[in-house]
Amino acid sequence: MTSAEVTRRRLMGLGLGVLAGVPAGCSGDSGPVRRLRLATGPEGGPYNAFGQALAQAVAASGRRIEIVPVSTAASVDNLRKLDDGSVELALAMADAAEDAVLGREPFPGPTTATALARVYVNYTHLLVPAAGPVRSVGDLAGRPVAAGAAGSGVQVVAERVLRAAGLSGAPASQAAADERQLGLAPSVSALREGSVDALFWSGGVPTPALADLARELPLRFLPLDAHVGALRERYGPVYTAVTLPAGVYGLAEPVGTIGVGNYLLARADVPPDAVRDLLQVVFERWRDLLREVTAGARLEPRFAISTGEVPLHPGAVAHYRSVYG
Repeated sequence: MTSAEVTRRRLMGLGLGVLAGVPAGCSGDSGPVRRLRLATGPEGGPYNAFGQALAQAVAASGRRIEIVPVSTAASVDNLRKLDDGSVELALAMADAAEDAVLGREPFPGPTTATALARVYVNYTHLLVPAAGPVRSVGDLAGRPVAAGAAGSGVQVVAERVLRAAGLSGAPASQAAADERQLGLAPSVSALREGSVDALFWSGGVPTPALADLARELPLRFLPLDAHVGALRERYGPVYTAVTLPAGVYGLAEPVGTIGVGNYLLARADVPPDAVRDLLQVVFERWRDLLREVTAGARLEPRFAISTGEVPLHPGAVAHYRSVYG
């Protein structure tokens, strides 16, 4: 059993319940304000929106910490910045975070990232024009696909789905998908214009940019839940089966897909008192933080401490024990 699992089992034994509320106000630290840089994502994206909302919530809390959002390419880029010390905090998808901690590709060796909370789940979207010929992942062979920006978590999950379908890293005798490294806005434009035949995205539901696209272009969302087992077997339980509900994006019926958690992370050398202050704000203001990211999500303690192979920061452990013990 890993140290991360041991920590979580101990916490689960404390009888975590529903958060009753934490008093607002200063933490009692009369020292200078501690400035923490948070690696988010590209401007206009969900990580950037979360980071801006968190910075505002912390500023309004009266606690002696300041959050400074830093725009990035997202998950993989964020983990690299966290490791090299150019930021103290980061947001990242669970699969990329575990790759970093375990030293799996694209990371050259294990990093020392620690988790503060699992804050919400990303839903993997694979969409194509409804009038087009693509009706399954296998139909993407030889076709151009918007597969996420370089350094993003979308790129990680898209490549793994395509590989599971035999369309990425395939032998020359097989037709691989033509993966294009595009962020969300360029991906939407490319699908609208017809320069790509499919678009991968991993985010909350609904993602506003995709909801807007669905109102102007009939779309088909391809089911991906059949690939969950293969991904879990190779990469562990960071991947889960989730469902895009009927009604969202105009869907007439639910579509099964792949869920991946999002972690709020910190360098191990961030002081525990700063982490405790930050988590108090996160749990006080989670409705505001998640409103622009994923509709209907809740931040529950049992969910928050489920960070797989990524160990909880000592300050996070102290916070959960002090509040739920």
